Amino acid sequence: MAATIITTEDLREFKLELLEDIKAIINQQPGFKQKKWLKSPEVRDLLSISPGTIQNLRINGTLPYTKVGGVIYYDYEDIIKVMEENRVHNKF
Repeated sequence: MAATIITTEDLREFKLELLEDIKAIINQQPGFKQKKWLKSPEVRDLLSISPGTIQNLRINGTLPYTKVGGVIYYDYEDIIKVMEENRVHNKF
């Protein structure tokens, strides 16, 4: 049996493909619809961050938001965009 060498780049590529497949499966579920606007507690749960961290992300302009009355809303697509833009690629 021949051995195949798998590189870290191969694993990274596999991870990204798997993630896209999982997203596609979730989005195809009947009745599933991602909310466009999320409130602060939902964003904190989604990102597993503290109230202070989300406040810092607002203050330093990292995370765009909309304030209506006393309620702060975040666009789900903006959150995904911030996460993608700040992705760190480590080279071993």
